[in-house]
Amino acid sequence: MSGLPARLCLLAAVAATASLAGCDRGGDGPRGAAPPAAGAGEDSRVAWELVYDLKIGENTDLFVASASEARPRRLTETPEYDGMPRFTPDGERIVFSSRRTGHWQLFEIPTEGGQARRIRTNPATEYQADPSADGKTLAFLTNLDGPERLVLLDFATGDLRELVRHGRKTIFGNPSWSPDGERITFSSNWRIGHQIYVVDVASGETRRISPMTSGGCEPRFMRDGRRVCYVSRGHVRQTSRLVAHDLETGEEEVLVDWPAMNYDPAFSPDGSEIAFASNVSGEFAIYRQRLSDGKAWRVTQGPGEARYPDYRPKR
Repeated sequence: MSGLPARLCLLAAVAATASLAGCDRGGDGPRGAAPPAAGAGEDSRVAWELVYDLKIGENTDLFVASASEARPRRLTETPEYDGMPRFTPDGERIVFSSRRTGHWQLFEIPTEGGQARRIRTNPATEYQADPSADGKTLAFLTNLDGPERLVLLDFATGDLRELVRHGRKTIFGNPSWSPDGERITFSSNWRIGHQIYVVDVASGETRRISPMTSGGCEPRFMRDGRRVCYVSRGHVRQTSRLVAHDLETGEEEVLVDWPAMNYDPAFSPDGSEIAFASNVSGEFAIYRQRLSDGKAWRVTQGPGEARYPDYRPKR
């Protein structure tokens, strides 16, 4: 998405591939609807902590909410976009994308608050990062020295390795590591509209896993490592589903099918919950949903579009 806002599946990104992309954000979805099977109260036995980005006025910053804090805690406050956060495996830092330098670059900030540190400095667009489970490697998107592509950064040496490059005008999105560090899932609009792919990190071998006719975006490995959850919209429907794809059997299970735009899946450390953004109430807010029975809780309250949740790993 070089030169575009980093929100995956934006109208401009999909316009060129509208017939298959199925992930643009045209329309606001139903207004005033209540989430299906919404929980009436919090489960006090569940300890959770989420980072997400929240738009207040024209500004988007990072916030942290948890079961143990009465109010969300603000992490950043800049006049430019700070968002798409991902925790490091130890839970001590958060990697995020920002336009605070005038163009998209990667930063990290301590989870408990403090000064943000720039990870790399260059004139390129670099964003949408995900740390590997061992914390040694960062997967992200860059257009440094050419078309946008998926690369790996070795934190210890600073070495950069190109993992996936598609066509010259390809738009990539949302890389996510498997728990064992052997694969990465991502989306790409290469040739046939936005589709979901999985690449073997060692060999670079890539395969498409989303259905050709419906495509998908915003993939995320689930905690079992056998399944990838992604956003399925199918052409230009006014709603989207969160679907789990079994990498061995190809079978798919719908995890979230609220009458709304449902995006940005993330999974709790124990794999029992999914967090996501939905505009079921009229604007995007963060929700948690228990996978065993579909019981759900709203995390963010009040005005302001909230997106891109990520669970803090167990400490």
